Amino acid sequence: MKGEALAEKQRQNEAFGSLLQDLRKRRKWNKAQLAIECELDRSTIRLLEMGLRSPSLNTLLRIADAFGLSFVHLASLIEHKLEESNAPTD
Repeated sequence: MKGEALAEKQRQNEAFGSLLQDLRKRRKWNKAQLAIECELDRSTIRLLEMGLRSPSLNTLLRIADAFGLSFVHLASLIEHKLEESNAPTD
């Protein structure tokens, strides 16, 4: 059970990281620019995008604000990315 929970957390982190990178690239921002907009360290952005760090609630709120999204909209985008990662591949 513990292994399954860790695998699920990793999948969630990877989905969030992929979404964060997609949003950043749509804005044509580099990691440093996103870090400035979110008032976060660039290394934090790198770890989030790589799926190696889980975002805190405060971090999620800062990211939503940087992209002009509501927290609810960001959460729905994360949920969609998770559903994509669950979709079977042929």
